[in-house]
Amino acid sequence: MTGLAGSGIVLASNSASRKAMLNAAGIAFEAQAADIDERALEMEMMDAEPAEIAQALAAAKASAVASERPGELVLGSDSLVEVGGQRFDKPASRADAAEHLRFFSGKVMTLHSAAALARGDRVCWVGSDFARLRFRELSEEFIESYLAEEWPAVAYCVGVFRIEGPGVQLFENIAGDQFTVLGMPMLQVLGALRDEGALLS
Repeated sequence: MTGLAGSGIVLASNSASRKAMLNAAGIAFEAQAADIDERALEMEMMDAEPAEIAQALAAAKASAVASERPGELVLGSDSLVEVGGQRFDKPASRADAAEHLRFFSGKVMTLHSAAALARGDRVCWVGSDFARLRFRELSEEFIESYLAEEWPAVAYCVGVFRIEGPGVQLFENIAGDQFTVLGMPMLQVLGALRDEGALLS
């Protein structure tokens, strides 16, 4: 394969936003979701820092798929959000999503996005970044209208938003890399792919 696409990688995810980032960057890839128990790993690391948990989940996803794809370079990624000293997972239901948004209203969310590369039984690289997003005060009317439009798409989003869609209306300001907000520290990933020979230097 020639050009910017390099030799191709495996993305250990079916995330639409992560696929879109790789496609936009001209990265050749296949997607295969990792079969891991994310909640069990989070429970094991419940006393760890959010960034460490996100990195461990990204590495676990990459390793799980790499074990099934000998010799191939696998990219895993994960995002974790923290608001008011609490960590939040993806909403379990629309009602759960509404509760999350009520709690987020007027607060600052710290969003940790991590990525890892694995080949065979070895994790080659792990990286992460974070962004801070300040929610505006959200009315009940807005929350209901927002979820009527965005559910169930945001069921797969830990922060209950797609920043590339109507989710941008949730915020007053955002501090951090746009790729991190989308769910992957893309510039770090590109550097690691070059180091691994998967992209031209």
